[in-house]
Amino acid sequence: MKTAQEYKDSLRQRNIKVYLKGELLDPKTLIDHPFIRGHVNAAAMTYALAGTKEYENLMTTASHLTGKKINRFTHIHQSTDDLVKKVKMLRMISQKTGTCYQRCVGFDAMNATYSVTYEIDQAMGTNYHERFKKYLEYVQDNDLMISGAMTDVKGDRSLRPGQQKDPDMFVHVVEKREDGIVIRGAKAHMTGMVNSHEMLIMPTMGMKEDEVEYAVCCALPVDAPGVIHIFGRQTNDDRKCGGDVDQGNARYGIVGGECLTVLDNVFVPWDRVFMCGEAQFSGLLVERFACYHRANYGGCKSGVSDVVIGAAALMADYSGYGKAGHIKEKLNEMIHKEETLYACSLACSCEGKCTPSGAYFVDPLLANVGKHNVTQLIYEIDRLAQDIGGGIIKESLGGDGKKRNDNPLTPGERRRYLGQVPLLVHCDDAAYAKILERALFEEDRIAYFTENEQAIPTLLDAGLVVLTTTDCADAHRCTGSMEDDITEILLATKAGL
Repeated sequence: MKTAQEYKDSLRQRNIKVYLKGELLDPKTLIDHPFIRGHVNAAAMTYALAGTKEYENLMTTASHLTGKKINRFTHIHQSTDDLVKKVKMLRMISQKTGTCYQRCVGFDAMNATYSVTYEIDQAMGTNYHERFKKYLEYVQDNDLMISGAMTDVKGDRSLRPGQQKDPDMFVHVVEKREDGIVIRGAKAHMTGMVNSHEMLIMPTMGMKEDEVEYAVCCALPVDAPGVIHIFGRQTNDDRKCGGDVDQGNARYGIVGGECLTVLDNVFVPWDRVFMCGEAQFSGLLVERFACYHRANYGGCKSGVSDVVIGAAALMADYSGYGKAGHIKEKLNEMIHKEETLYACSLACSCEGKCTPSGAYFVDPLLANVGKHNVTQLIYEIDRLAQDIGGGIIKESLGGDGKKRNDNPLTPGERRRYLGQVPLLVHCDDAAYAKILERALFEEDRIAYFTENEQAIPTLLDAGLVVLTTTDCADAHRCTGSMEDDITEILLATKAGL
């Protein structure tokens, strides 16, 4: 297995062609570029942790092909225990990096290809599976990072691949030769591609009988002739060149370093081709890959959420209001959402089944439930973190710079620093109150919805706009007209400033 440093050194040996903002980067130094190095550091953690005693059980296993000790990211799942350990591994690494470490897509692509090639061979009499096993041994022996390449650029999405004006909107076979195939097209949103060793290309959707040239699965080095990578813009990328301020996650990057990969008449030898025209199996490959990948989300997203929740709790403590009931309520809600994500991933792993190839596959329904939850819950977690960190409730530091939790802001100080006076607002229903809460935040009002009558005095004392369905005689009563209610609340909270 590679160490983290060996992984980085190996990247410098590639003759990869990467463009960033129109500039062709030097392949020997591109991993040092401020836009890219964070993503390299995050991926390097998957190598570093594999070399530790503490995480050996999660990060490594024995190859079912050779019996050798391998990095789990090159493994084919042999049991539900493997599926569970994968989820736990992903959460642990996310806790360490707070971001995407990019090896999951290739990991899932390999597992999907392993089982589907077996079933193609059983039905069609081909030898794709044996080819893939030999390729897998090569990946395991060299501890390679694989980028899974599924998403095509698609062009007009109302049209099938063969109906596009430009056939290169989907990757397709343009020539079959005695020694291999030639492919052309592009793959979009390729996470970790520029710091990977290999790419595993898959069809982006189930293909029909007249679309056999688009039913292709094969492996390529990322620096193969004819392959061009265009690195995408990332969050805070320009700020990373300006010093230490506003870099985001400076050490490990944000997102996963995505790029557009163009395949310009690229040759692939037959020993690296694992599907070529078997259109009836393309949908199965897509499904297997998608479910494997969706099973990950509760692992990696809960790990990142651990970081977000910890940061939110720390901000609250530093600001002096960490023990407030409404803050604890928000932190509890964040934990509830996070563990729901984690539970879905564990559940679909525990309910996994053995495929005809011997590899284990997750429960597709539960994997997709996890995906559905991810599209909602992580954003709610982030919103709550912003709520906790966005308002000054108590003075956190004294003049000597020491933390002081025993000195709440005076009403006058609250008016000064929050730019508002406290206000109790009655809404007829909770749904409207929550919508109004969000709208007030967008207007820079520090608002909070609660149905806990006992918490209202504390929240008002903290200088907040308190929204409630509780029938309070002295509350401002909403009309139900969002525009009118916001206008009236804004005027009321500015009074006396």
